Amino acid sequence: MQTPVIKIENLVKRYKDFIALDHFSIEINEGEIFGLLGPNGSGKTTTINCILSLLSFDKGTIEVFGKTMRPDSYDLKRQIGIVMQNVAVFDTLTVYENIDYFCGLYIRDKKTRRDYVEEAISFVELEQFRKFYPKKLSGGLLRRLNIACGIAHKPKLIILDEPTVAVDPQSRNKILEGIVDLNKKGATIIYTSHYMEEVEQICSRISIMDGGKNIAVGASDELKQMIKKSEKIKIEVPMLSGEHLQNLQQLPHVLRVNYEGCQLNIQCSGGRHNLVHILEYLQRHNLSFDRVYSELPTLNDVFLEITGKELRDNA
Repeated sequence: MQTPVIKIENLVKRYKDFIALDHFSIEINEGEIFGLLGPNGSGKTTTINCILSLLSFDKGTIEVFGKTMRPDSYDLKRQIGIVMQNVAVFDTLTVYENIDYFCGLYIRDKKTRRDYVEEAISFVELEQFRKFYPKKLSGGLLRRLNIACGIAHKPKLIILDEPTVAVDPQSRNKILEGIVDLNKKGATIIYTSHYMEEVEQICSRISIMDGGKNIAVGASDELKQMIKKSEKIKIEVPMLSGEHLQNLQQLPHVLRVNYEGCQLNIQCSGGRHNLVHILEYLQRHNLSFDRVYSELPTLNDVFLEITGKELRDNA
């Protein structure tokens, strides 16, 4: 049986007439990389602030490591590492001094802290920047410093809130690789983002949030099976009769067939080998074809079908 690291039940958070969290419930198990996916304003950051007891809430319960989280739950907070969306480091301290300061909030023994700081610097690959001040770092390096400050004390639970915002692709990939590595070393991770490809790449389970609600939860493949639109297939076919189109429509898992200007477009529901079945039909009837393209569903497709709007936030 999996052990819940975080258990949230029926959480409600209001700001006057605005409901930021609307009876939100979730369980996050030990060893997971758990993604909170949704556009800005969906309730991701509010959820995190409530978990950390930085915000009071109107209704519900939050347990961390099996204990109720309160503002003075310092024994629980020592086991948590936090990397928030806005970079929070001291401009007057060097890279080394920043990491040492934040690590020192949890680790009092000087030798242990020194070892931990060195490990954190190595982990985010900032060895050659250890004496640099934050203002001399690029956006990507600054994000890495922010992560090092949050994880240097080796927390059991790490919360990362949009850690790749406004960074270059190379730094972004390095950050994602680092998150996976932290998880392999034993940390349970909560990862918030509105970048669906990041969440799909690294998360073992995902909660899709909208309007302060948990509207769907599961592994990426499980979420995609919740919707009808499972696969889009496009094939260039020079000649297709109305009879062939009707026959294609009758194939297993075919939802919709459209044929315009030699372009055959087929939308399929769940099912394996949809493309194979369609190509076999064309070959069996000696129908020549060119350029075959298959697009599997994305988390954006899931979000669009469930909520009626795009996942990607353009704000």
